Amino acid sequence: MASGRVLVIGLDPTALSGWDPKPVAAAIRRGETRFAELGIDVDTLLIAVDDDAEKTIAEALTRIEYACVVIGGGIRKHEPYLEFFEKVVNLVRLQAPGAAIAFNSTPEDAADAAVRGLRQQ
Repeated sequence: MASGRVLVIGLDPTALSGWDPKPVAAAIRRGETRFAELGIDVDTLLIAVDDDAEKTIAEALTRIEYACVVIGGGIRKHEPYLEFFEKVVNLVRLQAPGAAIAFNSTPEDAADAAVRGLRQQ
């Protein structure tokens, strides 16, 4: 497997109204533990879908060279975020062209998605 730093971009569970963020926050912590178990360096960027989201993502992508960027299932699966998901994919493509792009289903399988992406490097 290739190595390199991974960026996980996900929704900030505390920024979403109408649901309890605690289970998602716990799943994110479990996912980060999995990265540590695999010895993969990871940065997690939790965002609110607001006017600053694209700027925040672009800044993160250009701060460090990432080998893989995992785009979270909350961004990808939630139909109202389809246009935002497209923007995130294109930001990664433009700002981190050397990075593999991977997708997770839950915060807990983000490391497995990263492993798949890193293998493509």
